[in-house]
Amino acid sequence: MELAQRGHEVHFITYAHPFRLPHFMERIFFHEVEVVRYPLFDHSPYPLSLAAMMHEVTLREGLDVLHVHYAIPHATSAWIAKEMLGKQHRLKIITTLHGTDITLVGQERSFEEITRFSIAQSDGLTAVSEYLRDETISHFGVPGESIEVIPNFVDTSVYDRGRYPCHKKVLTSAGEKVVMHISNFRSVKRVNDVVRIFDRIRRQVDCRLVLVGDGPDRPEAAAEVSRLGLSKNVLFLGRQDSVAELLACADLFLLPSASESFGLSALEAMASGVPVIATRVGGLPEVVEEGESGFLAEVGDIEGMAAAGARLLSDQPTWRRHSAAARAGAERFKVERVVPLYERFYERVLGDTGSDFAASAPHKADAAV
Repeated sequence: MELAQRGHEVHFITYAHPFRLPHFMERIFFHEVEVVRYPLFDHSPYPLSLAAMMHEVTLREGLDVLHVHYAIPHATSAWIAKEMLGKQHRLKIITTLHGTDITLVGQERSFEEITRFSIAQSDGLTAVSEYLRDETISHFGVPGESIEVIPNFVDTSVYDRGRYPCHKKVLTSAGEKVVMHISNFRSVKRVNDVVRIFDRIRRQVDCRLVLVGDGPDRPEAAAEVSRLGLSKNVLFLGRQDSVAELLACADLFLLPSASESFGLSALEAMASGVPVIATRVGGLPEVVEEGESGFLAEVGDIEGMAAAGARLLSDQPTWRRHSAAARAGAERFKVERVVPLYERFYERVLGDTGSDFAASAPHKADAAV
């Protein structure tokens, strides 16, 4: 969306309309990949359908860049599309590594070689954190200089808590603090730890836990809430589109994950002026500044995270100081700073060394999500 506002033409090639994309924006186009079912196959060959659509859109729209997110299957599909186009096309493939494609799926024995191949066939590589860059170098032998670290980003104007009305009366009783967690409720997020940390915090501070999102571990989290007798103190909101509006109500954000390649939800909380209690894993130390925008602890250190949370919530001057530091820390990742990094990277990969990509004639980039 930001690239389109800066004059570039963006084509989304994916099986579903991106949920954060409005129905219409100038210079943004959506191409749906049809998921075809064949009696011959138990599972749809989606990567091939994606490659075919990439090839079709590149020819029809004259794309300059296929910017794919996650190495497999998207970088693999992009390579197939480029091979179909032939050597005469100047199309470049840029792959952004986000995490699970490197730290989980890519290290599965059956996927390791195709992940390595797909990375090697990319004309440009970016990773969302130094941690992920180092993981890619370690596990796939990729030369360090070939990976550009361009972090995830946040629109700080959207996550400005001052622009939203306070909804605390809807979420809590009078005087209660709001402790929040937002995730896909998968095991790596350790949502049961969220509940246990909150249980210890509430013994010292009057507060309520608001859980946003859904996923396979939600039933287990609900069972833990019931086991600890917290049913009146915990609110499950499910999936929500208005994340910024909800974060504007929060006083503390919990993210006790077992692994995070970056920690985008922590960044969004910080942009909302919400101090973060998180684990010292992956890319989180690159986002959350220890003792400033929040506190970091080891995975499973429920007591330590609860103690840090209780200190923040029980001392208003301390909370205000950390809230201001969180907002200031998020400025390092604001969209106005990060998107130009992508523009310069596109320019370098395309070989447009004699001109400024951002100021030159609009380019056509595709994001396969």
